[in-house]
Amino acid sequence: MTDGIDRLLATVDEQHKGESAHTRRTLVAGAAATLGGMGLLGLPKLAHATSGNHPQTILNVATTAEVLATIVNTVGWERKLGEDSVTQRNIKGAAREELIHYNVLVSVGGKALTKRIWVPDGVFASRYRLLRTLEAGDQIFINAYLIGTLTYGNAGNGKLAAIAAEFMGVEAVHRALARQSLGQYGNDRAFMKFDQRETATGAANNGAPGFTNILDAVKQLQAAGFGFGAQGATPGRYYDFDQVSRRTPDDPAVNTRTPSVG
Repeated sequence: MTDGIDRLLATVDEQHKGESAHTRRTLVAGAAATLGGMGLLGLPKLAHATSGNHPQTILNVATTAEVLATIVNTVGWERKLGEDSVTQRNIKGAAREELIHYNVLVSVGGKALTKRIWVPDGVFASRYRLLRTLEAGDQIFINAYLIGTLTYGNAGNGKLAAIAAEFMGVEAVHRALARQSLGQYGNDRAFMKFDQRETATGAANNGAPGFTNILDAVKQLQAAGFGFGAQGATPGRYYDFDQVSRRTPDDPAVNTRTPSVG
């Protein structure tokens, strides 16, 4: 595990070799801090020191989450787990939208801490399991982007606050469509859920609390069996983002492909 982390941090350093030594040290330190907060380093002091909603940590967690979302939607679509044409097309569009989100986050400084994701086999076991995963996962993303909107807004960074809000809206659509395909009521929120407990009828995570710390998004995904650069808690396999994203489908009907604030 330590060797893998060392290689990851070395990659961060290599990717920015044109920068000054001070800048590279800052980037590597930031990557190490985020890894610690994600529970990938055995350094409690470091994890505790970075447990707050630091703007760069939010960007890095969101970028890594979009890596996961691109993989799950792309592979789910490839395996035709949507089954009916409407659900299949919605998953297809979601796959491309998550990839677009990833690219935008990278363009504003987000750094995925790993592109190697452990996905539980159960996620792709059936249409039902995939859609339940998407519903619960999209709610985690909604919560995370609300944290981003609040944090960047309070910091006076209107550009990132707007991007987080726009992404949150898309994740809310994804959640609603997954619920609708499951035969549940999709249009069930007057406000998007933040840190309240889940009360949606039929929700896979009914009763689960939301969160106010961005790192709890990672913890909830890990609790569901996903692994970030490490094997997850349930049987599964690794998927590589750089390979899967080359196969991500694109529906020409997907529009508004750039954020409103350039």
